[in-house]
Amino acid sequence: MRLAKYLAHAGVASRRASEEIVAAGRVTVEGTTVTDPAREVSDSSLVCVDGRPLDGPETRVAYMLNKPLGVLSTASDERGRPTVVELLGHDGARLYPVGRLDGQTSGLILLTNDGELANRLTHPRFEVPKTYRARVGGGPVGAAALQALREGVELEDGPTSPARVRRLGPQELEITIREGRNRQVRRMCEHVGHPVRDLVRTRFGPLRLQGLAPGEHRRLTPAELGSLRAL
Repeated sequence: MRLAKYLAHAGVASRRASEEIVAAGRVTVEGTTVTDPAREVSDSSLVCVDGRPLDGPETRVAYMLNKPLGVLSTASDERGRPTVVELLGHDGARLYPVGRLDGQTSGLILLTNDGELANRLTHPRFEVPKTYRARVGGGPVGAAALQALREGVELEDGPTSPARVRRLGPQELEITIREGRNRQVRRMCEHVGHPVRDLVRTRFGPLRLQGLAPGEHRRLTPAELGSLRAL
């Protein structure tokens, strides 16, 4: 197994972040510093990060959380603000969120110790769909705004891909995107004259936010994990 993959499976970080950790010289294998993320190691290898021995690959798990407003999509915060990892408590697994929801967006977020799965779910190449319910200002949403969102709008970091959009009410939309830009849905709606007042992620790939109150979580079933890996 390649070293970066080993670190990801051990719950150290995502595959991409693990490559950076190795390149920074923070990893030793059998007492020797290694800077090549492609270095082959086995489950019996003595691997240390910052001098701390790893126990080897953890059992890979993933959880669905209904993120409340004001909670950060990170493992820790230097200012002591609440994070999604803290909401799950500690069961021995080193979990980190899959992608991000900004502090004022609530809803479905995944947490896992499977770096390879996290990378596949967030990498633009795989175009995993994410669905949001947005309550917007600016008056009733008209046909022109809907068409613009469906065709893609020009943002400061480039045009967006076409989105799937349907109107749930005069000022309520369901929007599905396959990109993961920072605050993308908010910026798209702002661009067409309908700033977001409330935003909830309701789906991530095949998973739906159902049966979980804000702050509640549950472990994904083997079937759900299989459906994510098959995307």
